[in-house]
Amino acid sequence: MMSTNIVWHKHEVNKASRADSLGQTPRVLWLTGLSGSGKSTTANLLEKKLQAQGKHTYLLDGDNVRHGLCGDLGFSDADRVENIRRISEVAKLFVDSGIIVLTAFISPFQADRNFCRNLLEDGEFIEVFIDTPLEVCEQRDPKGLYKKARSGEIKHFTGIDSAYEAPENPEVHLQYQEESAEQTAERLYNLLSEKGLV
Repeated sequence: MMSTNIVWHKHEVNKASRADSLGQTPRVLWLTGLSGSGKSTTANLLEKKLQAQGKHTYLLDGDNVRHGLCGDLGFSDADRVENIRRISEVAKLFVDSGIIVLTAFISPFQADRNFCRNLLEDGEFIEVFIDTPLEVCEQRDPKGLYKKARSGEIKHFTGIDSAYEAPENPEVHLQYQEESAEQTAERLYNLLSEKGLV
């Protein structure tokens, strides 16, 4: 439902001037993949690399935002949609401020990821598929969630009894390799660099 009796107030300081003052191209690097795929770890290491180069960044992480902004949401399909809607709007605000935004969310539905893409200008949304097989994610199970999902303690768990829609055409497809987290982040950074996205 949209608010009524509101008018957009156009400010003189805009996205272009903010980005120019920061000396960078703002965009969203949207990391998606199954729980345990390495999204948060990779995003954290990637942000450190960008910060070391003087880039102005902010990392939005799935669990972290559920401590505040999305703390009232569960994990039903409807709540997952609303979670990503809110994150998308926040990411848009950060891009408007000139920041490079990194996100680490399962974001299982293509329509929701497309929602964020459609909020932004062409080239501002970079979908990064952290393509780690389910069996590897289950072996890692860093939070013990797969074990709980398999035992029926957790319902609507992505990859078990809730669908994950793999990206149809991501800007970056980071396929799983047996390597350290640092090597994965370096490989992602190189892929992004080759495409002129960082």
